[in-house]
Amino acid sequence: MSVEIERKFLVKGPFKQFAVKSFRISQGYLSSVPQRTVRIRIRDNRAFITIKGQSNLTGISRYEWEKEIPVNEARELLKICEPGIIEKKRFIVPAGNDLFFEVDEFYGENQGLIMAEIELATEDQPFDKPGWLGKEVTGDSRFYNSALSKHPVTKWE
Repeated sequence: MSVEIERKFLVKGPFKQFAVKSFRISQGYLSSVPQRTVRIRIRDNRAFITIKGQSNLTGISRYEWEKEIPVNEARELLKICEPGIIEKKRFIVPAGNDLFFEVDEFYGENQGLIMAEIELATEDQPFDKPGWLGKEVTGDSRFYNSALSKHPVTKWE
């Protein structure tokens, strides 16, 4: 069993100059129920199916399984996903100690949202927090991509 340990933050300042690479992502959800999300993702010329379980009480850890699939199959699966395909550009920003922030700049109905995630080995692993990192939103289900696909930020009150 694979466990994803991840913390999420809003981004409040310039970060792009620190990025070492970037790529476009399109993703949709075959299932977005909290107990099990099933995601289809196309990242440049690669595609993946990912299954995630429900987060633990802290919102930091959850089961994750991922497998690469052919891009043409992913395109077909995106056609039957729930409404609300997520479009974003991901920037990879070094965070020291062999860690990286994945900073997502969202498009479409989530335009204006910029969120950073960092994957950790343990829930209490320390990491440097750069000045461009804003409020922590780990465990706030509104900021899960599966939730953003149904309830984009441009429709929040």
